[in-house]
Amino acid sequence: MQLERWQQAALGAVALVALMLAVTRVPAVRRRRFAPGVALAAREGAIVLVLFMLWQLVARVAIRHVTGAFEHAHTVLHVERLLHLPSDLAIQHLVLPYPRLVESLNVFYLYAHLNGMVLFLVWMFVRHRDVYPRARNAIVIVTAACLVIQTVPVAPPRMLTDLGFVDTALEYGQSVYGPFGSGMANQLAAMPSVHVGWALLIAYFVVTASTSRWRWLVLLHPVLTVFVVVATANHFLLDGIVAAVLLALALLVLAAWDRRLPATPEPRPAEMAETGAPDGVRP
Repeated sequence: MQLERWQQAALGAVALVALMLAVTRVPAVRRRRFAPGVALAAREGAIVLVLFMLWQLVARVAIRHVTGAFEHAHTVLHVERLLHLPSDLAIQHLVLPYPRLVESLNVFYLYAHLNGMVLFLVWMFVRHRDVYPRARNAIVIVTAACLVIQTVPVAPPRMLTDLGFVDTALEYGQSVYGPFGSGMANQLAAMPSVHVGWALLIAYFVVTASTSRWRWLVLLHPVLTVFVVVATANHFLLDGIVAAVLLALALLVLAAWDRRLPATPEPRPAEMAETGAPDGVRP
């Protein structure tokens, strides 16, 4: 029997916690030079997997409460008109005549989101360890806020076929969702867009943490993500705007917290080797 995604994430988190405990509690292992780094990486990986597990569990709850999902979607469209935002339908119709382009956009939607976040976290952990805790906390806050809002079902535009939207992933056999009621992901979690929220978060921390003159190229990631989620009819433009607002609020919360508490840098490997555990996991 194939495990569901939340179960896979839960098992992965348990495995990483077990690894962390092994390298911090087993005397023969914790004295090794690599032990502190492995323990810290295992802890952070477990946090990310727990977040992913909660995301999937919230999806299971939300998909059981479908009442109002289509009415909420029409409300989103109404608000977009009041704000004079560009038409989601018009954006999608720009790409529909080009099958290869549509297929490429579907691939980006499927793989760039989670894989991009994994690469970002690894890069931050390895190259910018001092900034990594703040980035991780921002991810926790933004994702948690999105999960709370997503308990209110909102149908994505791809389900509004009566208005002319096309489910491009389903049309080209690239859908992780499948027809409504099947698939592994929540189909009624259009508001807000975690894809856009994470892409903006990655861009913000890359630009602020890196000193490379090429760092500004990362801004293409959220721009392309917004275009992709709208062109594939997986999200409304307003979904991305709400995600951006949540990220801004998360950064304000972190800034206020930083002013409230003294700085607590990540422990150095030598210090962690003495205690035998990374900060926060010492018995």
